[in-house]
Amino acid sequence: MFIVEETIAGADAVQIPKQRGESLLDAAVRYTEERHWDVVPGTWLETRSGVQGCSCGDAACPAPGAHPAREDWAVRATGSATVARRMWRERPDASVLLPTGLTFDAVSVPESAGFLALARMERLGLTPGPVTVTPHRRTEFFVLPGAAAKVPKLLRGLGWSLSSIDLTVRGEGDFVAAPPTRVGSRGAVQWACRPSAANRWLPDVEEIVPPLAYACGRDR
Repeated sequence: MFIVEETIAGADAVQIPKQRGESLLDAAVRYTEERHWDVVPGTWLETRSGVQGCSCGDAACPAPGAHPAREDWAVRATGSATVARRMWRERPDASVLLPTGLTFDAVSVPESAGFLALARMERLGLTPGPVTVTPHRRTEFFVLPGAAAKVPKLLRGLGWSLSSIDLTVRGEGDFVAAPPTRVGSRGAVQWACRPSAANRWLPDVEEIVPPLAYACGRDR
């Protein structure tokens, strides 16, 4: 059974970004050093007149404290731990964003469908890559880059279309928020399947689309 993990334990802990008790800076550095993922600081949460909101200033921000802070965010992304340290020392409360389309894409489905798919993958003997759970009740499955181009054809082959099920792909030019980033008052992004030695090699989207599509179909 897959559960959301908030603390780190075990022999492979050195490869896993902690969530509770770890600063955003330390998490960002771990991603660059241990997974070789690019990172970029995003917005952060601010309290004005006793009300917590996004640093972007939009009172209706859909992802407060968890989206890019600048238009040139993509070119500021770095895989250098040294640069990451400098960025988060300048803004320690900035969210940790991971650009997609570089070392991984992310397939996003509703939380309930995501956990159903994880259970099905376990029964099938499939090893998913890292998987996050967001406060917006989405699960995001990390897969090899290029998924965005493959998914429509894969779904058609299974009798589905992108418009018929709640499945989206974050690829080039997009991003995901990484643990322990908080999204307003909703809570923090967490790991459903934490990064480990077992999932260092990401799956191709072809491997996980069938159980994901099945789960999304059931979830409707």
